[in-house]
Amino acid sequence: MKLKKQIMYKSVCFTFLVFVLLSFSGHVFAQRAFFVYNSDGQQVELDQIIRETKNKSHVFFGELHNNPIGHWLQLELTKALFQSHGDRLVIGVEMFEADNQLLIDEYFGDKISQKNFEDEVRLWKNYKTDYKPILEFAKENKLKFIATNIPRRYANIVYHNGIDVLAELSEQAKSYIAPLPIEIDTTQASYQEISKMVEGHKGKNMMAAQAVKDATMAYFTLANSGKKTVFLHLNGSYHSDRKEGIVNFLSRDIPLKKILTITTVSQDQIEQLDDKNRQLADYIIVVDSDMTTTH
Repeated sequence: MKLKKQIMYKSVCFTFLVFVLLSFSGHVFAQRAFFVYNSDGQQVELDQIIRETKNKSHVFFGELHNNPIGHWLQLELTKALFQSHGDRLVIGVEMFEADNQLLIDEYFGDKISQKNFEDEVRLWKNYKTDYKPILEFAKENKLKFIATNIPRRYANIVYHNGIDVLAELSEQAKSYIAPLPIEIDTTQASYQEISKMVEGHKGKNMMAAQAVKDATMAYFTLANSGKKTVFLHLNGSYHSDRKEGIVNFLSRDIPLKKILTITTVSQDQIEQLDDKNRQLADYIIVVDSDMTTTH
């Protein structure tokens, strides 16, 4: 309920700001920035998601990487889950690669400065606006923050040379990747769509490169999950839509009924959910396609 009041207050402020700014230009117009729907297309409130997380062990928040509304809601969800679950909450993110976990742990343990951390870790270009608030919240509240993604250099060699090349890596390198061999379900719609993006032989490798990311994120998610933890994972929506990708790998060890998925989509009209976006996740956040992006 507290989260709902915070969201309503901020939404009112946002709407009022839009009203004022556009009034100066001679127009009067205001609208909500987003709506939330369940998988069947019924409009719901954000606090319904919070209530449902109480029976889940894993929550996947699929984002549009450059959408500010999605990133703000990720932070609000993080705060709400912390209020509900305290230090049982674990946060995992696609945006940090597994070989950077040492740097995260050193920074969280105040062994290194914020400047050294940010200089040495491989940050996404929208880190300061979109991910830093969540990382700093986790640090401040002494929560585990897990880098789940495969180092991009290894995903890159899979794309160029195929997945079998991973077997040639050193044992240390393999420690940053899901255990080999990685069994890929090539029938997943998300992988089929990805392979079609690249013609010829590289299409198969594109699927493998995506799968090794998903398998690794699932592996480090599971490795840092416990009987009482609630694991919130932040990733691009294509990694968890339709409960494929990461969720497909994780569901080999965790029952699907314990996994909640959220996705973010962009539509020209947000007052109802487009048919193509139904069933993408348990909950779908619809943002206006005119929304300013962070990069």
